[in-house]
Amino acid sequence: MTPLRTTAPEQFIGDFFTTFTDELTRHGVDDDFTPLMERYYTRDVVQIADGVRLEWDRLLAHLRPVRKNLEGGSYRFDVQEALADGDRIAARLTLHVRDRRERLIDMEIQMIARFTADGRMRAAHQISRTLRSEKSAEG
Repeated sequence: MTPLRTTAPEQFIGDFFTTFTDELTRHGVDDDFTPLMERYYTRDVVQIADGVRLEWDRLLAHLRPVRKNLEGGSYRFDVQEALADGDRIAARLTLHVRDRRERLIDMEIQMIARFTADGRMRAAHQISRTLRSEKSAEG
């Protein structure tokens, strides 16, 4: 990962989620995702997502179903704004997904996160809301 201090906050957070998801989708569903997690998250990571506490093991277990749902689909992260202060970043972004079942999902995400000097996530608090979840016209 590119360190936060060398990149504009909008670029950093967009690249973080895009490159992580790109690498995730290149893995097979039965692959070991530990090396991927180690490149993007610290072992002591704590992410609070919509009130649910996710530590390393829960985040790692979450990758297999995410990978499966993205198989054959597409995704895009649009960062509306991001501010950085030292190792912290606050961001507002939208995730656009077409999953393997041709559902279109748009999700707004607001987060405050801490990163290590080498660009790995150490902690995050995020809230999200679904803007759209529907079957696509093609599917």
